[in-house]
Amino acid sequence: MEKLEAAMAKARERRKAVLREAAAPSSKTSVTVTQRSGQAADWSTVPEIPFVAARARRFRISALLGGRDATPYDLLRSRALRLMQENKWSRLAVTSPEAACGKSTIALNLALSLARQKDLRVMLFDFDFRRPNLHKLVGHVPPHSMHEVLNGEVPFYDIAVRITENLILGLNAESGKNPAELFQSERFREVLDLIQRDWQPDVMIFDTPPMMASDDHVSLMGRVDCALLVVAAEMSKLPNVDFCEKELGQLTNVMGIVLNKCRYPDDTAGYAYYD
Repeated sequence: MEKLEAAMAKARERRKAVLREAAAPSSKTSVTVTQRSGQAADWSTVPEIPFVAARARRFRISALLGGRDATPYDLLRSRALRLMQENKWSRLAVTSPEAACGKSTIALNLALSLARQKDLRVMLFDFDFRRPNLHKLVGHVPPHSMHEVLNGEVPFYDIAVRITENLILGLNAESGKNPAELFQSERFREVLDLIQRDWQPDVMIFDTPPMMASDDHVSLMGRVDCALLVVAAEMSKLPNVDFCEKELGQLTNVMGIVLNKCRYPDDTAGYAYYD
């Protein structure tokens, strides 16, 4: 832990030195996200956290190393990436009708699968501020939270970490207050736009709140290009799935529905190719 904290402090000082001569933020907003003149921020200065195979197996993060177990996520990656490139989309939300459908696990696996393509730069954000979960999956609690960044209270760099050289995470240390109001604010839009402008990712993935739990998604989905709806086999009710799919279609582009937690694998899928 001490080594990680020292590495983060060193990287932060290096980053500040790089940005001293950067242009100051616009006077229109007081957000603490630094803009750079057309150049992407240096991803190598972001502290890298360990994410070992044992932890990945424990939390079913099979896309970390690839192989047979990662095949479903690799198929999802290829199809999602094709649609996003064809439509010039960069922001993808992952949501679910209710809690415990596994949307955070799907979002992290998808991000890791995308990041195995070394020419892609991927960012994954935990926007489920009522019940954040991504920090538990990766085993890292940041000094501040993503909702503080979006409120303009701290710079994104102060919480950003990397799992791989081309995958940056924006996590939460604790739950946030009034997320619906935050997503409706102009400050949220400005900070999110500035993060994208400064870091220039190819794909931004957002782990978002369950749709049936609150109204957080109503404004949030208007800030993304497309969405995946994650439903749980034998748990998600068809009327709820139908309602959420239709509402998503009114708010953004529905990329598709992912069936999770299915106990009966389809032998016709061809995964035996790896045997």
